[in-house]
Parts: sequence; structure tokens; C-alpha cells
Amino acid sequence: MCSCQQHPDTAAKATSAPEGAISFRVEDMTCGHCAGTIKKAIEDQLPGTAVTADSASKLVSVVGAADFSAVRSIVAGAGYTPGADRIG
Repeated sequence: MCSCQQHPDTAAKATSAPEGAISFRVEDMTCGHCAGTIKKAIEDQLPGTAVTADSASKLVSVVGAADFSAVRSIVAGAGYTPGADRIG
């Protein structure tokens, strides 16, 4: 979990997931630092993936990966709590 103290109080906006992406919410992704940490963790452990992490909508989308539980495990290993359900 992030300790950068740069957490704006913004309402989540609706964001659509890219076609064919593994998408899910990470409610404790609260700022750009959190989003960057999650993005880097996934891309480092799953080379060839493209990750979008949006702290405003709390949505993470991964293109180029097929194993949802592996992606969730990476996010959890980075210190965040991925949602149990895929979106889209």
C-alpha cells in the first residue's frame, strides 16, 4: 500500500477496459505512485504485456496476458488488493 501522502479525494470515473484485456478494480490504488507501482510489477513479471492503471477509476487493464489469477497474484505481491472479479 502506498505511503506517498499524495492522495487526492476524487470520485471514481467510469473507464472502459480495452478490448481483450484482463481488467479489474484495485480499490487501494489511490494515486499515480500506486498506479505506477502496479504497472511496473505486472510488466516486469509478465514481459510483453501492456498495462494501464488508472488511480481515479481504480481500474487496471492488462493486454497480452491470459491468466487472471497470475495477474492478481502479482498485484497482491506488490502490496495492493486486487478485486476478485474481472470487468468487461
